[in-house]
Amino acid sequence: MTLAMENARFVATHAMINREMAGGAERVGGPHPEIGKNGEVSDIPRRAVTRTAKLAALPLGFAGRAALGIGKRVTGMASEVISAEVQQRTAEQLFSVLGQLKGGAMKLGQALSVFEAALPEDLAGPYRQALTRLQEAAPPLPAASVHRVLAEQLGPDWRRRFAEFDDTPAAAASIGQVHRAVWKTRAKGGGRPVAVKVQYPGAGDALIADLNQLARMAGLFRILQPGLDVKPLVAELRARVTEELDYELEAASQKAFAAAYKGDEEIFVPRVVAAAPRVLVTEWVDGTPLSAIIAGGTPDQRDEAGRLLATLHFSAPQRARLLHADPHPGNFRMLADGRLGVVDFGAVARLPEGHPEPIGRLARLALAGDADAVLAGLRDEGFVKPDLEIDAQAVLAYLRPILDPVATEEFRFTRSWLRTEAARLASPRSPAYQLGRNLNLPPAYLLIHRVTLGSIGVLCQLEAKAPYRSILERWLPGFASPQ
Repeated sequence: MTLAMENARFVATHAMINREMAGGAERVGGPHPEIGKNGEVSDIPRRAVTRTAKLAALPLGFAGRAALGIGKRVTGMASEVISAEVQQRTAEQLFSVLGQLKGGAMKLGQALSVFEAALPEDLAGPYRQALTRLQEAAPPLPAASVHRVLAEQLGPDWRRRFAEFDDTPAAAASIGQVHRAVWKTRAKGGGRPVAVKVQYPGAGDALIADLNQLARMAGLFRILQPGLDVKPLVAELRARVTEELDYELEAASQKAFAAAYKGDEEIFVPRVVAAAPRVLVTEWVDGTPLSAIIAGGTPDQRDEAGRLLATLHFSAPQRARLLHADPHPGNFRMLADGRLGVVDFGAVARLPEGHPEPIGRLARLALAGDADAVLAGLRDEGFVKPDLEIDAQAVLAYLRPILDPVATEEFRFTRSWLRTEAARLASPRSPAYQLGRNLNLPPAYLLIHRVTLGSIGVLCQLEAKAPYRSILERWLPGFASPQ
């Protein structure tokens, strides 16, 4: 009886939220845009009270109730308290709120979406559908708003640069949306198909407001994975806000990637055609979105996509001295010629020395069972505090299962493998959890760690089998056995 009442209350809360959002809240591109600094019209609600109210409407109440003492893990509550219909509505509302707000809310949703592979299957379904939608689309800006930004950034005669421009966005991201167009060339009647990324008006203020608020609400996102600590992720995203808002800086990163992979047989990076602070024009990339491969690709397609993703992840620091730091499926396409097309270079890690050598060396030593050398190396890099007494064999037992994907010639990432590892590392009753609390993540490794976890999440969504060990032997410094 109590469970039935709780379910009814949850449904009633949903109905109230839906009515409020349909009636009183602003919608992107609605009739009452906000006036920002210097009289600028913004299509993203920017006032803190507005965005806070929308974020507070995220229907994750059962996660909050669990924290307040319901006494059961969210994953254990799903089948008892939350009907399939309510789960679906929750997922749809999550997409609606994060998508309308765009900014940091949507960016966090995209970052979290790669972790859905770790969810128990009975909870993952509806959230997988909604979060995957964040990787490819969001409610679009109206054409008039897009034209305003283009005029500000490319000049009032911006239309003369294009032979064609499609006002309907082809894709949407956290701080901008992409339009298909044809860039005029000198050849008579000629033109080059291009992607035009236009930044949402007010995106900067929205990002800062969202990330500050989401840091306070981090506990609610444990619905995605019990034990998941969103705060470091939010802090790291906040640190990169300025870089991602500067499309000219993104253009420089994309040019570096394009030069590093020019003529490559496996990786394709589109060239930059034009750039301004809030508009970026690049070559158009046709291909099958990685989300489509995840949803319905053949085993061969999944395996090849996984192999190429791993190749990009480990080769870029050596070839471009950069790491693509936004590994959600919306940023990748499988091209007709078999190459992996890569887009969106707003988030990158600059690694002038390439991938840190200790990562590869310590992984190799762990696979060899040299516990003392692994512990010494972790101390040297700051993963273990100098004065902390810790058992070397326990540390090796903590690390070794994580390295299974590179312990053999080939490995298949699966959702079940990730769920098992997530439970081992995140369950308070697990020895690995207790040991992990004594380990530190040095700031220099934070972004590399986050990107690697995100990439593993995508590989598990693909359930891709590939020779990951040989990829690391070729590209990760220190991993190959010394000659």
